[in-house]
This record gives sequence, C-alpha cells and structure tokens, in this order.
Amino acid sequence: MTSNFERNVGRGAISFQTGKLAQQANGSVLVTSGDNVILVAVTMANPREGIDFFPLTVDLEERLYARGKIPGSFFRREGRPSTDSVLIARMTDRPIRPLFPKGFRNEVQIVITPLSTDMETPLDTLVLTGASAALTISDIPFEGPISAVRVGYVDGEFIINPTFEEIDQSHLDLIVAGAKDGVVMMEAGASEVSEDTVLEAIKLAQEANLEVIALQEEAASAVGKAKADYVNRGYDPELEGKVADALGDRLGAALALPNGESKVATATLKSEMGETFEEDYDSRTISGAFETALDEAFRHRILNDGSRPDGRGLREIRSLDAEVSLLPRTHGTGLFSRGETQVLAVCTLGSVGDAQKIDTLSPEESRSFLMHYNFPPYSVGEARRMGGPGRREIGHGALAQRALTSILPNHDDFPYTIRVVAECLSSNGSTSMGTVCASTLALMDAGVPITAPVAGISVGLVVGDDGKYVTMTDIQGLEDHLGDMDFKVAGSRDGITAIQLDIKVKSINFDMIRDALAQAKEARYALLDKIQECMPEVRSEMSPYAPRMETIHIPVDKIGAVIGPGGKMIREICEVTGAKIDIEDD
Repeated sequence: MTSNFERNVGRGAISFQTGKLAQQANGSVLVTSGDNVILVAVTMANPREGIDFFPLTVDLEERLYARGKIPGSFFRREGRPSTDSVLIARMTDRPIRPLFPKGFRNEVQIVITPLSTDMETPLDTLVLTGASAALTISDIPFEGPISAVRVGYVDGEFIINPTFEEIDQSHLDLIVAGAKDGVVMMEAGASEVSEDTVLEAIKLAQEANLEVIALQEEAASAVGKAKADYVNRGYDPELEGKVADALGDRLGAALALPNGESKVATATLKSEMGETFEEDYDSRTISGAFETALDEAFRHRILNDGSRPDGRGLREIRSLDAEVSLLPRTHGTGLFSRGETQVLAVCTLGSVGDAQKIDTLSPEESRSFLMHYNFPPYSVGEARRMGGPGRREIGHGALAQRALTSILPNHDDFPYTIRVVAECLSSNGSTSMGTVCASTLALMDAGVPITAPVAGISVGLVVGDDGKYVTMTDIQGLEDHLGDMDFKVAGSRDGITAIQLDIKVKSINFDMIRDALAQAKEARYALLDKIQECMPEVRSEMSPYAPRMETIHIPVDKIGAVIGPGGKMIREICEVTGAKIDIEDD
C-alpha cells in the first residue's frame, strides 16, 4: 500500500512516499521537493566471515535523464561517478555511520537514484534526509532519524534551502545535519563570515531539521517495520572488564610517554592481551576489548587531567614551518608543516581552455579552479597498493577548494585556470587543513592575486558520560581516532571560509560548537602569522615558466574573419606564433 507524508520546510514542501517503488528492499522512500524526485533504497545482508568493521556503502547513481539530457560520452551512458556524486555520497555516509549500534557488522547498502531534478535547487540535503527516512522505516537497526538543511546568507538575511542562483549570491553556503538532540554533521563554504553569523545559521537550520525529523517519525509510526535482531561481532562486555583488570594503570602510563615510545608501549600491551586471552576469545574480540580500554584511558586523562597524549596544552598548536619556491620549473610551491603533518602544494596556471568541463545534475558547466589532494601510503609509513583518488582524497580536495574559492581573484581580472595539487608527505592529523595552508603559500608564490591568506585547523572533542566535555586544538592522529569530533575550520583574519564537522557520538550541542569555533579562530591567527612570516605578500611577478595571457576584444562582425573558413585562420595564427587562442562570449 502506498503511503505519503508531507510537511512544509522553509519556502517549500518535502514529501516521503513509500510502499510503491523498490518493495524488495528493506526500506525505500521516494523523496520529493518541487520537481526534485529521488529514490532511496536500503538493504541489509548477513555479516561476512571474519569482518571486524561495519561495512556500510552509500552509492549515488547519477542519471542524466533526470535533467533531460543524454550523456556526452562516446557510449552515451553514465560512466564512473562524478566528483559531485562522490561528495554527496560521502556527505550522506558521514553523519549516518555513527548511528548504527556498536558491534553491528551486517552489510548495509544505501543506493540513491535521482529520478528528476529542477536544476534550480541542490539535491544533496534531500539525499541525506531520504537515506535517513529509508533507514528509519526499514527493519535495519538504526538510531536515527536525522535531517539535513542548507542555509544561505544574502543581503544580511538567512535563507533556508536556497536555490543555485541564491547560493551564488550568498556569503554562506552551510549544510547542517541534525538529530533531535543536536547537530551531527556540518559542511560550509563562506566568504569570510563571522563565527556569530555561522552560529545563528546553525540554530536556524536545526529548527528546520526538527520539522523534517518529526515527519520521519510520523512515517515510522505509520509504516515502519520492527527492527531486526543482530549478533554483536567483536564486542564482548565481559571480556572488556577482564582486559581492563589485566591492564590496570599500565595503559594510562603508556599514553603518557613521548609519541614514539607511546606507540611501542601501547602495541606491546595489545600483543600481551592477545596472548593472555587467545584460548577463550578470537583475535577480533580481543582487539575490540583492547580498543575500548585504550579509549577509556585516553578519555580519563583528557577529562580529568587535561593531559593530551603528546603532553601539549588543550589549546596548544604543534611546531609550525613554512617554505615557498622549492621547485625550479613549477609556477608556485608551498610547503607547510604542523608537527608530523607535512603537505607540499604545487600551483599551475593554465588558459581558459584548460578549465574542467562539468556534466552532472547541477547547472555548473565548467570549473576554472581545480584543487586536487593526494595521500600516498608512505605519508603514514605504510606500503600498499596505489590507485586513483578515493572518496577520502576527493572529499579532502573539495574541502580545501571551498576554503580557498572566496579569496581567489575575479575571473575577469585574472582569467587563468588555476590548478593546485597537494601532496601529503607526512600525516599525523588533519592533512586537509595542512593542505589549505600549503595551498595558500603556493598561490601567493605563483603570483595569484588572492584577496587574503587563508589557514585552517582541526579542533577535537572528548565527551564524558556525565556530559562534561573538553575541546582540543590541532588534534593529532590518536586524538582523531579516539576522540568524539573532528571539527575543521578554515578562514582568513576577517572570517570563516570553510567548515567540515564530523562526530562519533550521537550529536553535539551549541556550547560545544561555540567553544570549538572560538579555539579554531585563535589557532587560525597563529597559523596566518606563520604563513605571512614566510610570504608577507603575493609575489609581484609570475614564474617565467607560467603562461602569459592577453585579452583582446574583437567586434562581433570580425570574429568570423579571425576564425577563418573551417578554422583555417585561427589555426595558422597558433602555428606561426605558438600562442593558444580561446574565444569566449562577453
């Protein structure tokens, strides 16, 4: 039986339909808002043998028929996922993943298929909300629902779920995913807005989220299935108690050692626990119990003593270093180090014709600023197979791109295609924010007239069972692994340009967000001091190896003469002069 549920949110309505499409899935929802129609289907399978993690996959199947277009590829069908579809799938995965029960190892797949798009409003928040709705009404164990809302800021006014046109005019493009008790995920790009503006926007978004959450609860009450039973894998409370007793205070003492010694001591204790309990428990369960003990020891030291694994204060940044002009033939380079995190960014300038062509479900047709992020295995001391960029690499590159976009020159004033490639040479916490710092240096070294330098930092969080919490500036790898939050904030001295928030708890409150933003601002200024100490201002001249561009305005009635019959004249000009000519409409 088909059921429909609808509610007004912001300036439009959102509706969920279930019971008509994809009925063999564990749960399916048709999400509609205006002419945007998205099918979300969720399925669950039994755990694979030997698996020690939760195998959740989120796939967005981009279909160009949704916008009434035939794909432009040779085969005239969709191929590998576009960057946009990867980013939306990743944005859906991040807030949903922490909301499955501990020890749940069943395979879960979320497949999202946009069936129709109006090309006026983005699909991403509808996708995330639809995934939550499908999980909520299904029999898959899920501790939601959640919702996602976008907020814009145009002419001093906030707009809920703005259009693409309004986003282009907006100083803020903020997505907030929320649960009933608080915020679970955020992403933002901004034009140097204040922390107070961001906080106000978050509160407005959360009010709208509560409306959509109530709609999902209404649907679950009417048509929701009973949640399926499952077997906890790799999680045994009894063993956790035994491991904690066997370790005593030794794990806390190991965490107090200097970084290298701490890793060795912790690994030794883990090996000892494996040998102690191997007769009665499998290795995955022992490993899980040790991780729980490590987590508790880490939390105790942070919450009760304010003691971080490397001995820093809660607001202390690791040692900083910055360099430029490292490579002779590139157009601009920047090397930025923060503790053991080190990123080399290389800037390349190209012509208008080098811009990336876009063929997706958004109205964007080309992109003249490209930000690419690479994370080779040697950056974490590993040897493993290398391939093309994964979702993480694409996501980190997109975050850095958002952080830098608002400070780039107007394309009419600086009509170059700009590509920045970040090579992560060493990683121990927040290479994405290291990428922002290194890329700022590379842009300045290349002579790109940015309006202001930008830097970024990550702030962590540990929350106790009693609600007490501690925020930490510049988290390293262990703090990211064991902590409850990774809150990345980038910006200039005048304001925020990008945000990305991910958490491992069910939600966080506004006090936690406010404290994290304040610490990030303080740290950002220190990072900018280091950047400007290295590069006080943009280089006045570009590299001799960078292309030079001249813009010539040609009367419309003369363009045909420049091109010539079949392009003969323009080809001859290029061959004789060695120049590359791009013709654009004014």
